[in-house]
Amino acid sequence: MIVVTGAAGFISSFLVEQLNESGISNLILVDDFSRKDKESNHQKLRCEFKIERSVFMDWFSSNAGSVEFVFHLGARTDTTEMNYDIHEKLNVIYSQDIWGICATHNIPLIYASSAATYGLGEHGYEDRHEIISKLAPLNPYGESKNNFDKWALKQKQAPPFWAGLKFFNVYGPNENHKGRMASVVYHAYHQIKKTGEMKLFGSHHKDYKDGEQLRDFIYVKDVVSIMMFLHQGNTTSGLYNVGTGKARTFYDLVSFTFKALNKEPKISFIDTPIDIRDKYQYFTEASIHKLRDAGYKKPFHSLEEGVTDYVKNYLNI
Repeated sequence: MIVVTGAAGFISSFLVEQLNESGISNLILVDDFSRKDKESNHQKLRCEFKIERSVFMDWFSSNAGSVEFVFHLGARTDTTEMNYDIHEKLNVIYSQDIWGICATHNIPLIYASSAATYGLGEHGYEDRHEIISKLAPLNPYGESKNNFDKWALKQKQAPPFWAGLKFFNVYGPNENHKGRMASVVYHAYHQIKKTGEMKLFGSHHKDYKDGEQLRDFIYVKDVVSIMMFLHQGNTTSGLYNVGTGKARTFYDLVSFTFKALNKEPKISFIDTPIDIRDKYQYFTEASIHKLRDAGYKKPFHSLEEGVTDYVKNYLNI
């Protein structure tokens, strides 16, 4: 059996859809299934059974012998939650418990890290293990993810294969429940449909024009493709960036959203809020050399391809 945590969430639910499409349904899905806003993400998924997150660890301790792989993608992902204790409980301690059982029972493990660990990018965006201890995340969420990465790298007892995935800016289907933490594509679509225009943060940096702040946007279909590749287990354990390796502007992203809706772009700019202005990232771009060297050769969706598919085939239906 394969365990997938966070199974009612954004990336996990899409992963399970793809596993189902490839003929895999011997799955144990873990999450807080009481949330009504996530029901559409998991109602049609095929699995052996679903387990509430609060009781999963007891089940896993007793049934680890029947588990062949774990995708641990469940986490507290709210970057605006400033109480570190909340992040530590779910993103560090819970993950350490899963790691321990996987290591004891020789179960391969893929877990969710985050590009939020890189902070302002002072040390670049390379997934080299030697820089992990130097990173300075900008919020408790990123700090918790980096703390687990640092802990994992120090462990002498580890799963037979493990990969910590540093997700960059993921967008795509099944993110409806995320509210303000949903992707800019999602918010742009809804704002354009409601008002006919889109407002972006203006630039407060002399080197960047309004709307030309850069992010490494990656379509969730590519993210899942990478996880399916790593699931095959023919790679070296460690941390891996999950991005396209090509940063694009917010202006491009929103323009492609307008184009997918057959509308002329109408984009204006507002000031970045003072409370986040000094921590605002103007550039992120994943180094994906390690992933390519590991054998992942598939091309990524271009930003226009990904946004067009998302808007036309999932949002605007």
